[in-house]
Amino acid sequence: MTHKIIKIGSSAGVTIPKGQMEDLGLTIGDEITFEIKATNSRLKTYADELDKFMDLYDQDLKNLAQR
Repeated sequence: MTHKIIKIGSSAGVTIPKGQMEDLGLTIGDEITFEIKATNSRLKTYADELDKFMDLYDQDLKNLAQR
């Protein structure tokens, strides 16, 4: 699956389509692990990094979900 990086406030993010979330049994607040591939380098981001993101932007994400 390919997605564009979008601007979220002064940050950036990638969305997960609702149907895909439902197919995977994911809900807002779930922890996930994902892999980013960029120009021959590989970065791995794990649940602890996502936790930091969620802690920092929890209210912003909830506000966006209500729009």
